[in-house]
Amino acid sequence: MKRRITAAVTVLLTGCITGSTTRCDEPATLPTAIESPEIAAELAVTARQFMDALDPGMQAKYLFQDAERGNFHFFPIARRGVPLKDMKLGQRQLGYALLSVALSHTGNRKALTIMSLGDYLRETDETPNVYRDSDQYYFTIFGDPSSDGTWGYRVEGFHLSVNVTVVKGRWISVTPSFFGVIPATVPGGPRKGLQVLQLETELGRALAASMTAEQQESGFGEIPDFLTETVGGLTTGNKRRIRRDQPAGLAAARMSQQQREILMKLVREHVGRIRKELADQDLARIDRAGVDRIHFLWAGDVEPGRPHHYLIQGPTFLIEYDNTQDDANHVHCIYRDFDNDFGDAMLEHYRRHHR
Repeated sequence: MKRRITAAVTVLLTGCITGSTTRCDEPATLPTAIESPEIAAELAVTARQFMDALDPGMQAKYLFQDAERGNFHFFPIARRGVPLKDMKLGQRQLGYALLSVALSHTGNRKALTIMSLGDYLRETDETPNVYRDSDQYYFTIFGDPSSDGTWGYRVEGFHLSVNVTVVKGRWISVTPSFFGVIPATVPGGPRKGLQVLQLETELGRALAASMTAEQQESGFGEIPDFLTETVGGLTTGNKRRIRRDQPAGLAAARMSQQQREILMKLVREHVGRIRKELADQDLARIDRAGVDRIHFLWAGDVEPGRPHHYLIQGPTFLIEYDNTQDDANHVHCIYRDFDNDFGDAMLEHYRRHHR
């Protein structure tokens, strides 16, 4: 089932790139942020333990103001920070602890499984890439981790980018959060059938397949040609700042109760990759902003094994999923917060009002 892409769909798919009148980097008021001094303190302790365990000469720390803090990527490339490949066993374990402390149990399992597939790719790729490897994940600290400080860290490598910011030891941002996987379904070997991001795929397809012909007029579109030219097949790419545009797609207000339940289960699957206490606050923000105002846009075919793409946009967030590469067996998905990516809005508010 395909439908011709509408002008409104084009606005949504291009808006984060070409611009709009509303900018997420210019908030009119302070957004409701994730707040937890207790978790912020735990993040600081975990980061400090990791840093203290590194050998002299290992560089994991940079100034918080360093432009590198907003330079997130998910391609197989070299990065700043300390890679797993340079760590001893004990250092690695503390690195894994730093990754997991900001994630839920499910999110941590998915992240570690994505990292583990580097071994599969090294063994099966006809032309192996040194950065598509389970050891090529980099740990970077920005600023000085402390119980009342402003600092951040990043764990990043091929198909994974976890970005955490703590403001004044109280407010926490865990976006942008990127998870991807290739192969989306492992075709053979001892791990045959493994699907790391299975629910992200199946729930999106179920919602699209449930649409009536009338709903498809706004909820469906063909995959635009320009999508293949963006970073990772994502309209937002890896831009540090994205813009809040008029959403397109099918509004939750026009969905049946069953469809709304599928939609929110899908949203929870994406948001729920971060630590539960933090995810619960984020989901409460989404609910307060209005579930009826969330839009879902599906592009491509609903048949398994065919290229497809979807966007979920609410007043406070954007979720994007792409599976159009490598015969639709290569998934990218990202969760972004219009106001709190990298903690930018929180930092700006603090600079203006709490000098």
